[in-house]
Amino acid sequence: MRRELAGLTASLLLVTGTAGCQWPRDPGGTLEHVRNGVLRVGVTANPPWTVVQDGAEPAGVEPELVRRLAEQLGARVEWSSGTESTLMPAVRDRTLDLVIGGLNATAPWTAEASLSTPYITTRTVVAAPPGVAVPEELDGVRVAVRGGTPDVAALDGTGAEVVTVAEVTGTTGMPAAVGEWELAALGLAESDHEIATEAHVWATPPGENGWQVEVEGFLLDQSDAEVLELLKEAGR
Repeated sequence: MRRELAGLTASLLLVTGTAGCQWPRDPGGTLEHVRNGVLRVGVTANPPWTVVQDGAEPAGVEPELVRRLAEQLGARVEWSSGTESTLMPAVRDRTLDLVIGGLNATAPWTAEASLSTPYITTRTVVAAPPGVAVPEELDGVRVAVRGGTPDVAALDGTGAEVVTVAEVTGTTGMPAAVGEWELAALGLAESDHEIATEAHVWATPPGENGWQVEVEGFLLDQSDAEVLELLKEAGR
């Protein structure tokens, strides 16, 4: 399925390309300067997808994937960190070749960058430790969730009593909102309550069709199982 999607992306770019020109075209020569050169990557902090710390190279799921892409292309990675609002104009202006940060496909950046086809869709669910039942309705039920994350608002929309914590440990004796990949490590059992889904994408410079096809092909070759395993490792 992933290879079919990559082929579809390539076909669409071919159709929309300029007739009579070599396909796929990169008006800014992005793929050419990245291959055996430098891959300039903007990173916005969003653990466990991206972990940004002063004095250290970015860590997390997507920096690991970027390193694999760079190795495949014989490129050296040059990292820049910042907020989405500062990095997206840079990718638009082609001073960055890529922006990562656990970006959601619904991100409002289509005027600034080209977003890849989603390479994985993750679920946030309400789960509970052994012996703790999760009722059919969450109204008034105390549920733990990491503070400062989009999951807080998603959980609040269920009517649950939101209990923000620094980290979900699975030992508080109450249900918790967690990513599906965390269930086994935390010893939690998934309930029937799914509070959010996110389709994850990367951002590339608009119009750089050759580069986008290269990125799309790489991402769609990554299996869900492989990405979920990276998520589990990032949480250890």
